[in-house]
Amino acid sequence: MAGHGLIIIERLSHNLLSGCPRIFSRWLCKQGWVFYSMIENTKIIRIDKLASVTVNMDLSMDVPVTEKIDTDTGNVCIVRALEEKRVYDKIELTTGRMAKISKGDIIAGVLGERRALQGFAGIIPESLKRGDILHILNLGGVIGKAVSFNREYGQPLKVEVQGMAVKNGRVMNIRDGARKISSSLKSSVPLVVVSGTSMNSGKTQAISRIVQELTWKGYKVCAAKVSGISALKDTLNMKDHGALLALSFLDFGYPSTVRSSDVPLIAKGALNDLSQYNPDLIVFELGDGLLGDYGVMDFFKDEEILNSITCNIVCAIDPVGAWGIREIMKENRIPIHLMTGPVTDNIVGVEFVHKTLSIDGINALYQQEELGRFVEKLVKSEHHK
Repeated sequence: MAGHGLIIIERLSHNLLSGCPRIFSRWLCKQGWVFYSMIENTKIIRIDKLASVTVNMDLSMDVPVTEKIDTDTGNVCIVRALEEKRVYDKIELTTGRMAKISKGDIIAGVLGERRALQGFAGIIPESLKRGDILHILNLGGVIGKAVSFNREYGQPLKVEVQGMAVKNGRVMNIRDGARKISSSLKSSVPLVVVSGTSMNSGKTQAISRIVQELTWKGYKVCAAKVSGISALKDTLNMKDHGALLALSFLDFGYPSTVRSSDVPLIAKGALNDLSQYNPDLIVFELGDGLLGDYGVMDFFKDEEILNSITCNIVCAIDPVGAWGIREIMKENRIPIHLMTGPVTDNIVGVEFVHKTLSIDGINALYQQEELGRFVEKLVKSEHHK
C-alpha cells in the first residue's frame, strides 16, 4: 500500500504508536504513508517539495501537521498539488533549484499575499480548513487564494490544504527565529538603491552589474532585497555576482511586503546587519514598482533612510515611465542620481533622459563599466566626507 501523498494509517492506539520504533516510523513516511503522531491532533506527513520560502525553517521531509489552521501571514502551510501546468509549472526549492510540480505532490509553503501587475494577485482567506482550495502564487511557494491572474501565465496552480506544520506544539511561522527589524539606523556604510517603475524594468540587471563591477574593482559589497515577494533567485543572483552576503525581507520573517508598512524597518534591520561585515558599500533592490502595493514609497518617505542614500538609481521601461518616476520623486524631494533600464537601450531613450529629464542615463547591459565608474565615484566621495 505504498501510495503517493496522503494515505493515512487510521488512528492507532496510543500503546501501539508509542511502541512503534522510530526507524519504522521513518520507513512508513518514506513509503508515502501519513500516520498520527503522539502530539495531540497532529499527524506526520512526508513532504515531496520544500518551497524556498521555508528555507530558514530547517524543516525535515517528515513534518508534524495539525488540521487546526491559523491564517496568520507567514504560517507554514502543507498542501497537495491538484494539477500540473505547462506554464508557471515549477517551484523553487530550499536549495534554490527549480522543480516541476507534479499532480499529487505534497508541498510545504507559506501563507502570504501577492499583488503583481504582471503575475497573480492573491490573498489569505479569513478562515481555512483541511480540504480548502488555494493556489501557488509565486515560484518561491507563497500560498494564498488567487483573486486575479495574468493571461500570459493562465490560472495559478491549484492546491488542497492539508494542514499547518507544527513544532513544539505550535504552528510554525517564518517569523520564528528571523532576523530583527529595526526602528533606528546604525549603519554609516554608503548605500546604493535601485528601484523602478514596475516589474521587469531592469532592476535585477542593474543590481547584478553594479555588484559585479564594484567587486571586480576590489570593493567589498553586501546586498539586500527589501521589498517584493519571496524567491531565493534574487539573493542568489546577488551572491553569484560577488556579494559577500545577500539578505531579503524573507530573512526578517516576511513572505512578501504586500500591504506592509514595515519596509523601512526591514531596510534598517538589513543595513544594520550587513554593516557588521564591514563592506565598502551596500546595494538595495526594491522589488515591484514605485506605486505598487509592496511598500516602496514607504521606504523613500522614511527621512532617516532617505538621508543615508549615496546613490539612487531608477529603472524605467519607456520615456513615459521615466518621466513619471522623475515627477513623483521630484514632488517627494527624492533625488535621482542615475536612470537605467530598457528606456536606455539605445540613443533615443538616453537622449530623452538626459535632455528632457536632466538625468544621466547609462544602460546596465552594454555600459557596465560606465555604470561601475558612476557608482564608484559617488561611493568614494561618501567615504571622503
